[in-house]
Amino acid sequence: MARPYRLQGEGFLYHITSRGDDRKKIFISDHDFNKFLEYLKYAQSKYKFYLYAYCLMSNHYHLLLETTQPNLSKIMQYVNTAYTIYYNKKRNKCGHVFQGRYKSILVEADTYFKELTRYIHLNPERAKIVQTPGKYKWSSYNLYINNKSSDLIDIRRVKQLLDLNFKQYRYFVESSFDKPIDPFKNAYAGFILGGKGYIKEKLADLGILAADKDFAYKKTLLSHIDPDAIVNEVAKYYKQDVKTIKTSNKRPMTAKKMAIYLLRTKTNLTNNQIGEIFNMKFSAVSKAAVDFERQIEKNKQLAKAVKEITSKVEV
Repeated sequence: MARPYRLQGEGFLYHITSRGDDRKKIFISDHDFNKFLEYLKYAQSKYKFYLYAYCLMSNHYHLLLETTQPNLSKIMQYVNTAYTIYYNKKRNKCGHVFQGRYKSILVEADTYFKELTRYIHLNPERAKIVQTPGKYKWSSYNLYINNKSSDLIDIRRVKQLLDLNFKQYRYFVESSFDKPIDPFKNAYAGFILGGKGYIKEKLADLGILAADKDFAYKKTLLSHIDPDAIVNEVAKYYKQDVKTIKTSNKRPMTAKKMAIYLLRTKTNLTNNQIGEIFNMKFSAVSKAAVDFERQIEKNKQLAKAVKEITSKVEV
């Protein structure tokens, strides 16, 4: 079944969430939480987005961010992939950390900004981890109520969008705990949250993309290609297990080279990040990709296999 396309653009506000695979914990130690925020900060400097709110729970996270370019997929691909590599390397594991693709909902800021920040900040209280959201360490709530910016959040921009002072905001959040509010029950088709006019506008934008002659190219921008999916599909094609592909140095290493080539051409991973997956130096990653590219220029069957695997991971 084809995945729904993600509508991307400049100045788009999104609520993002991603859960641990099989709902398992993705943050175990304080170092894990800090590392995720570190990757988020790096992504922010690279892809130039605004982060307005966040809450990191043990087995999932919430983000509220605004893009300045049509690049949400690149942002989230970098964050989730970088954290997955870190998590697996630290614990000597392989495979998925997150459960499938991240979920994104396009949001009308004027109508839902306050509600969404409240929903995000009340997560620890609803989970009965703390009695008040101000006692939870891994969210942006304390920045709000203390009127402080951080490396990730510009509190001045937040204040403009909230249209409340932070004393009023604290009351807005903490007085509503006994009144469960689910803003997403009003989400249209599960991916747009806003008034009728806003929904019509965004659906029209999506229709324009679908009708554009360059849509086949734009579709790749709207999709999120999971690096694990690439390695898994290569493993299936060669009837090998993933661990063997990642660790074996037995020549000719065609499966490993194919996986590396696809990761280089179909994702935003750097050579260093790919090297961490395969326990290789970045120079060896580059050489393997170049070697494989030369192979597919001469081998039609190999080129066909690349197209077949690509079609499976891009849908």
